[in-house]
Amino acid sequence: MSSHLAAVMPTPRARLAVRPTATPEPARDEILVRVRVVAVNPVDWVVQGTSRITYRWLHTPAVLGSDIAGEVVAIGSDVTRFHVGQRVFGLATGTDRGRDAVREGAFQEYSVLLERLAAPTPDAWTDDEAAVLPLALSTAACALFQPAHLGLRMPTEQGDARTREVVVVWGGSTSVGLNAIQLARAAGYDVVTTASARNADLVRDLGAEYGADHHAPTAVDDLVAAIGSRPVAGAVALGAGSTDACIEVLRRTGGTRLAMASTPISLADLVGRRRLLPAMIPVFSRIGLATARSALRARHSGIRAGFVWGSSLRDDEVGPRLWGEVVPRAVSAGALRPVPAPLVVGTGLDTLQGALDRQRAGVSARKVVVRL
Repeated sequence: MSSHLAAVMPTPRARLAVRPTATPEPARDEILVRVRVVAVNPVDWVVQGTSRITYRWLHTPAVLGSDIAGEVVAIGSDVTRFHVGQRVFGLATGTDRGRDAVREGAFQEYSVLLERLAAPTPDAWTDDEAAVLPLALSTAACALFQPAHLGLRMPTEQGDARTREVVVVWGGSTSVGLNAIQLARAAGYDVVTTASARNADLVRDLGAEYGADHHAPTAVDDLVAAIGSRPVAGAVALGAGSTDACIEVLRRTGGTRLAMASTPISLADLVGRRRLLPAMIPVFSRIGLATARSALRARHSGIRAGFVWGSSLRDDEVGPRLWGEVVPRAVSAGALRPVPAPLVVGTGLDTLQGALDRQRAGVSARKVVVRL
């Protein structure tokens, strides 16, 4: 059996180490990809820092990472959309419950992707650019299109007539927010969003209306004013404090659906602690109380709210429709751009731990990527 190198988390909460691992054969519905570029998401350092406290099902050794861009080197027997040598980008789901955290993780030289969670990389895009999209794009699609969340119509082949319905995106300059703007616009909805003042032009350039600086004390009032009398299809909450703000916006505008893509309290305080349990109890207590309080407020206001799991589209029709239909058409039509811009922080598997640390330190309207 052939082997390759991977950046492995060898034990719970350990720093990444480069080690050899077996190169898998693709299953019937998978493609084997030579990974050229990976991107880093906050979930990567959360999983590393909290391990089985938050991901109880995750066993070590594990290969983290969700965002892959590379080229196909082998295909499964049922694969029809890809061929060997083709450039692709897609969503790796190795850290999900029931998946193989070594075979299907992103941070390695070769990884397998499900055919239904990958798309051809456009000739005009670099691998750096393609790698910024998979998890953020998938999370945005879950929030917007899954019936359990906003349940919006997906973009169609015929194109979508504009509607006066508004989608509110709180945190529009985040990776998920930028992709939510693009997908909602492609489906025919108006988008009113928040962002910091320095990122206002970025969200406007994607077709959103800049409603407010989310740091401003008048942000909710400003958003409500920007929406005006238009009907509200729902809201996507991104970032600490976004849930309660979105509930208030929906309450005042008549919206009834809220997709929450962030915990109410950041888990960053847990990461890096030598003793996890003493820090875990107050943080999780605050998360539980904040979630319960928000749920009661939402229910009292007639709002249906739920947390988004970005890779859950693997198991429903949203995934194959997004990756097999919407993405290729949107790219061709110029309705999907690789945003945020990649921030290359290293080359090689041995730079991935530093990339996780860099992402945790904070970036704005950029996506940390590593070339392999």
